Amino acid sequence: MTGKEFCHFYSRGRFFTIETGGEYVLGRQESARGGCMVVKVSNLVKRYGDLIALDHFQLDVEQGEIFGLLGPNGSGKTTAINCILSLLSFDKGEIEVFGKNMTPSSYDIKRDIGIVMQNVAVIDELTVYENIDYFCGLYVPEKKLRKDLVEEAIDFVGLGDFRKFYPKKLSGGLLRRLNIACGIAHKPKLIILDEPTVAVDPQSRNNILEGIVRLNQQGATVIYTSHYMEEVEQICTRIGIMDKGRIIALGTKEDLKGMIRVGEKITIEFLTGDPQDHVEWVQELPFIASVTTQNHNLLITTERGHNGLGSILSAVHDRGIQVGRVFCELPTLNDVFLEITGKELRDQ
Repeated sequence: MTGKEFCHFYSRGRFFTIETGGEYVLGRQESARGGCMVVKVSNLVKRYGDLIALDHFQLDVEQGEIFGLLGPNGSGKTTAINCILSLLSFDKGEIEVFGKNMTPSSYDIKRDIGIVMQNVAVIDELTVYENIDYFCGLYVPEKKLRKDLVEEAIDFVGLGDFRKFYPKKLSGGLLRRLNIACGIAHKPKLIILDEPTVAVDPQSRNNILEGIVRLNQQGATVIYTSHYMEEVEQICTRIGIMDKGRIIALGTKEDLKGMIRVGEKITIEFLTGDPQDHVEWVQELPFIASVTTQNHNLLITTERGHNGLGSILSAVHDRGIQVGRVFCELPTLNDVFLEITGKELRDQ
């Protein structure tokens, strides 16, 4: 049995089509890219009254991926995750996990899934060790095996010095790490993390991200939702950008950046004069996409495929303009989101 699914989106007069479907081989679904499919969501629709939370949502996640699901609050990320886990009913569509239809009673599937939600879910009356042991025990009844798994989880998240602490005594970053340990102690094949770094300090955030990469290297497939673009860009092998209940762009970070008009972002600091006086002639240079000013800086974006820094600096020099620092950087996922949706990614 073969079948193909497609993801479509429209941006700046261009219509993109990406094949996301796959093929069933010996009862196991394989993606168009050749990998084994872990999650497949087809034409998922979820309504809350007149509000369409998921609008024919499509998703495929291959074994071994760290798949980043990016989008602002209200875009449908958490709703999609809850539907995939059969924690929410939906109006239309199909969901398969590990090649099987996912239902609320699919306990054989759920044993191989680890969940770390945005809201910390631990028991205040239990210590760090007792919390991890309790949640691991929901999947692993054998005490000796569970003890080894709990110790491994404690070491993995770096909570060895806090095993006897109660959650209320932990900092926000340590509490997040405990939350992760509770979700992954039973060694799931699929780990879903829904914004696990909200409101944590930079050091704890980096520790969490490094831990997610290690889990993936140990064989886990990861779905990672966030509204922090830099996190997704740092760890994810493939990325889907959501807005208004559907994926509007899909691919690696290089794929996504190649879809937009912006090629380079150049910042030139003016030591004399007003940068605003130079916007018009810079805009007339070849391959310039946009020119704006900020304080004493001229902010320039060039069109994709063209390196305009040399010609810009040459033109600035010919006019005798004194400049200070000059920065040149490639587009980020924020630029992708802004061009495709016309708005900044937001967390509220």
